[in-house]
Parts: sequence; structure tokens; C-alpha cells
Amino acid sequence: MVEHVDEITIERARRGERDAQSALLRTLADVWFRFCVSQTGDVERAHDATQETALRFLNQLQGFRGQSKIETWSLGIAVNVLREQRRDVGRRDVSRLTIGIQPREWAEAEDRPGRDELAKLRSVLHELPDRQREAIVLRFFEELSVEETAAAMNCAAGTVKATVHQALRAMRARLENVK
Repeated sequence: MVEHVDEITIERARRGERDAQSALLRTLADVWFRFCVSQTGDVERAHDATQETALRFLNQLQGFRGQSKIETWSLGIAVNVLREQRRDVGRRDVSRLTIGIQPREWAEAEDRPGRDELAKLRSVLHELPDRQREAIVLRFFEELSVEETAAAMNCAAGTVKATVHQALRAMRARLENVK
């Protein structure tokens, strides 16, 4: 997760100051892109979703009330953009899930021993239903709390806990089958 953005920059951006809006976009764009790639498995679709997230973020910034971190609130926008993108395109084509950019932990681990296990984990993650994959990536890769994940996914904290539990159980079962 990125460092928390200071309240002065947020307020200036809400008032329409372009330099503050640009600063927010520069700070948040990498998080949005990383999340979008982890969900789509397609760099081009992730770029499109990130751009749409940025546009909506700027259009909805007046509505930000500070009840959560701006990073969490903006990831909620990215979640909605991706859900709409999935509805428009239909179910993702699993054969296209050749990720060139991964969550930072995966990218750093590419040169270390255990690359085969990493490939298995990546494959299993992308076999999860969309909502379970969202929860896992937000909770563990973006390091959001349960409450922040719930806010980003627009659901209750209990729903996040149940979704993460189901996802981890499914991942464990699939990993045992690919050994």
C-alpha cells in the first residue's frame, strides 16, 4: 500500500486545484494499476481500467468525506470499474491470463528459488471467482485491513472474512491437487 496522502493535499484536490489532483493521481495510479492487473491478467485491460478509475476518481472526489483512507476509497472505485468491465466483456478468458506485471511480492520473488511454487500460486489465484480474487488481493497484496477491504468492496467486514476464508480454502485444495 502507498503512504497515506496528507489531508491538505486531499482538500486542495477536492477544491479543484490541479497540482493537488495531479499529486493524488501520481500517488494512487500505481496501486490502481497493480490491482487492475491482478484482477484482469491483461496489461491492456488494466491500463484501460486504471484510466477509467482515474477519471471517476476526479469526478467523484467532491464526494469523499474522509470516513476511510483515500487509498481505500479510491480502490473501491477501481473495484467497481473492473466489475463493470467484466459485465461488459463477459467472463474473463482464462487463457489470456499471462501476467507480465505482478503484485510486487511476486515480481521480487521471480529470481528466487521457489519459482515453480510461485507459478502454481499465481495460477490458483486466477482460478478463483472474481470476488474471492478481489478479496485476497486487497487483503493480502495491498495489505488492507478487513474493514478497509470491506469498504473497497462495498460489503460488510463479515462478508470479507467469509470470502477470504472460502478463497483460502479453495486455494489450498487446488494447490494440493497441482503438486
